Amino acid sequence: MMTGKCCTFFGHRQCPVSVRPALKRCLEDLIVHYDITMFYVGNQGAFDSIVRSVLRELAEQYANITYAVVLAYLPPERKDDLARFEDYSDTMYPEGIETVPKRFAIDWRNHWLLKQADYVVAYITHSWGGAAQYAELAAKKRKIVINLTE
Repeated sequence: MMTGKCCTFFGHRQCPVSVRPALKRCLEDLIVHYDITMFYVGNQGAFDSIVRSVLRELAEQYANITYAVVLAYLPPERKDDLARFEDYSDTMYPEGIETVPKRFAIDWRNHWLLKQADYVVAYITHSWGGAAQYAELAAKKRKIVINLTE
């Protein structure tokens, strides 16, 4: 049973790789000082990709943490050689999402992420779009929101 706290992420699809050092410092602080042991991240854009790479690295350094990439829908089956190299070992498909129409799946998954979280790390540079909407909703639900751009 998980005893620590949970963190999730919301960020714009386009995100510069230069955010990586600040993200890593933030996550290390959450692990060391705030008892965050579980991290859930999506897989829809550059921010999610950067988060995933940092979490993969930190999971090797901190044995007490776990992370999962939460899929909104199952990836399409690929028949080319690249399919052999895709690693889905750190992914999960939340129970219940299989009944959600594909066009609503990301929204459903994001609400699921928010429900799990105590903390939200965000990369928000403007007030419109899904990332900003979910960061705002997180604050309304009294989650602790850390925006890496502030």
